[in-house]
Amino acid sequence: MNAQEIFELISGIIGGLALFLYGMNIMSDGLTKVAGGKLESMLAKVTSNRWMAYLLGIGITALVQSSSASTVMVVGLVNSGIMKLTQAVNVILGANLGTTVTAWILSLNGIEGGNFFTNLLKPTSFTPFLALIGIAFLMFSKNEKKRNIGTILLGFSVLMFGMNMMSSSVSPLKSSEEFQNFLRSFSNPIIGFFIGIGFTMIIQSSAGTIGVVQTFAGEGMMTYGMCVPVVMGAEVGTCITAILSSFGANKNGKRTALMHLYFNFLKAGLFMCGFYLLNAILHFSFLNDPASYSGPAIIHTLVNLISTPLMVPFSGILVKLALKTIPIEEKEKEQAESAAAIQILDDRFVSNPPFALAQAKQAAFDMAELSKKSLFTAMDLIKNYDPEKAEEVIRLEEKIDSYEDQIGTYLMKVSRHHLVPEANHTLSVLLHTISDLERISDHALNVAQVTSRMAEKKRHFSERAQDELAVFGNAVEEILTIAIQAFENNDVRLAKSVEPLEEVIDGIHHEVKRRHVRRLSKGKCTIELGFDLSDIGTDYERIADHCSNIAVCLIQVREDGFDTHEYLEMLKAEKNQEFEQAVYYYENRYQLPKMKKYEAEEEDSVESTFKADHPLLFEGKEAAEALNGGSSSDKKDKKKKKKKKDKKKD
Repeated sequence: MNAQEIFELISGIIGGLALFLYGMNIMSDGLTKVAGGKLESMLAKVTSNRWMAYLLGIGITALVQSSSASTVMVVGLVNSGIMKLTQAVNVILGANLGTTVTAWILSLNGIEGGNFFTNLLKPTSFTPFLALIGIAFLMFSKNEKKRNIGTILLGFSVLMFGMNMMSSSVSPLKSSEEFQNFLRSFSNPIIGFFIGIGFTMIIQSSAGTIGVVQTFAGEGMMTYGMCVPVVMGAEVGTCITAILSSFGANKNGKRTALMHLYFNFLKAGLFMCGFYLLNAILHFSFLNDPASYSGPAIIHTLVNLISTPLMVPFSGILVKLALKTIPIEEKEKEQAESAAAIQILDDRFVSNPPFALAQAKQAAFDMAELSKKSLFTAMDLIKNYDPEKAEEVIRLEEKIDSYEDQIGTYLMKVSRHHLVPEANHTLSVLLHTISDLERISDHALNVAQVTSRMAEKKRHFSERAQDELAVFGNAVEEILTIAIQAFENNDVRLAKSVEPLEEVIDGIHHEVKRRHVRRLSKGKCTIELGFDLSDIGTDYERIADHCSNIAVCLIQVREDGFDTHEYLEMLKAEKNQEFEQAVYYYENRYQLPKMKKYEAEEEDSVESTFKADHPLLFEGKEAAEALNGGSSSDKKDKKKKKKKKDKKKD
């Protein structure tokens, strides 16, 4: 062969292999997107039934056409704490059998026959039409599902064109004695085995290696004796993808990759030893026969069909091996307990936006429950102060801050990928909501700090003030519960009941202030307690504002709108019958304890006099902080305006 022929040969093989791998990659991506995150969800819900996990591993790998892809999914799920090692190992065993489907699809190239129907089954006959349909879907369809189907068809076509390109390129090698001698070296089990490992590690695809072997076998250049060790080497080499994926994972993620490596190494090693030991005794004659296109697929399938189901009952051995290699430490147990919830935000899921958003949504749900717990704990401190509960509110606020940072960062990564309209809506709601949930926890912390200050100074609200705060607090508890429930269930109808209650809470806040003025004027309470009450009332009202923000965001995003303030102004300007009925219902539900008639009559005159004498009390929380020398119970709010519209921006 001259230099030109050698160059054409190398470029044809490399180009064909590149098309093959690229086609397989985009076909796998298309299949994963069509599933819309359901594959990971199915894996995450695998029960402790090992056979169910095994069958699921077979099905998912056959569907995505890549054992590497399904194994990386498993590494991510174990790393995030969603799946246990004992579940993961059986999915991995199933993935090894599921990946054999790819080799059988590639073996279609070996179909021979002269009649019309036989030729139709050959990929060279139908892939051009599949490619045409695929590109038409991608170029002219706006439907996301059709575009994904187009990606699958185009990926399959590119894969088959790559196979044909390799086949055409290697055809001249039939007459090359040097190349034939090189291929004969594959008959040496050790050489063939390590060539299979090395080549698969380079291209990171066992299907790619088997595809190349099938190409040479289809041209009549490889015997079964050459195919066996290379195919077995590919079984071990494919583990490199999971190992690389585990580099950024926690110890459980690394253990999952090790289980994959251990099983494939044991499987290949035991098969090689047993097969060639029997060959030394029985002298298998078929090893010298030329392999067909389907030959490597047969070897690949038989090995996995025998080894994987046999290993399922003993899969615990692989778990123990992984745990022996990377033992569990006490520190790891503590970290797992403290950070398990947020671990579901694994970067390996970002490339699959539907599932990544589902994980972020679950983390946001956990954050919402933490915010609710934080507020309810803080509210309990008003009547029954407990230093340990006050410390718990501080810890919860710090944890919620961490949630906001991590979920926000994760959502930004997801947003860089192409998202369908529904996913964009979910992303928008999550970004808006986590900010409001974090601010609710800040206000809960403020309430806890007020109660701590009161306990330190041994100040107590009067019985009437406590009764009024109890009604106020019950309304705030309900609005937060409704807002979180609407968020978790994506319930727009429920979200619409938040704003009427928020308006009632505004009225309660104003009325509580008015009533406290009368008690102050009669000497039943002190100025300091007035500031304490003002602080708690302001926090309660602003918590209601943030609940309103969450509810309005759900409503507006569903309607492709994002102007919260414009919506609220329009809603209150229209004052429709349904809204007014809801307001009336909540006003009756949350009535403050009735005052005596003579107390109510004198309240207006008392308030005007007292307001003139004590203007700072009516300036709100910021004035109280100024009076105390700048100590702040809510630094994040001190520069905000008093108007309702600006509170919404808080």
